[in-house]
Amino acid sequence: MNIKLIKVSKTPSDFEIISDKITFKGFLQYDSDKLFRLDAEIKGSLPVICDVCAENYEMNIDEKIDFFISDGLYKASNESLIDVVEAIDGEADLDEILASELELVKSDYNTCSKCKNS
Repeated sequence: MNIKLIKVSKTPSDFEIISDKITFKGFLQYDSDKLFRLDAEIKGSLPVICDVCAENYEMNIDEKIDFFISDGLYKASNESLIDVVEAIDGEADLDEILASELELVKSDYNTCSKCKNS
């Protein structure tokens, strides 16, 4: 789902993406100087591999996502923002943002319930 940033105002623009067993839901809102706030949550289950026993299992996810999207290259000012995603061509690709966040979860150290309990 691509959202044209020029259409996002101070009034929050709600969105919801449902993909497999994952729901990505929240809003985009204009903040200032080509910056847009993304406030959302990712809920559901994600197939991951246990880093201890190498077995596949479903991991429950309930993550809060809160960062800024820059319309074009982000140039830090005096109060530098750490979490900024740069959007190309004036569009925020929410599917790509969701995929990146899920890859971050997968790349973390994941342990299944059997290995946690032993």
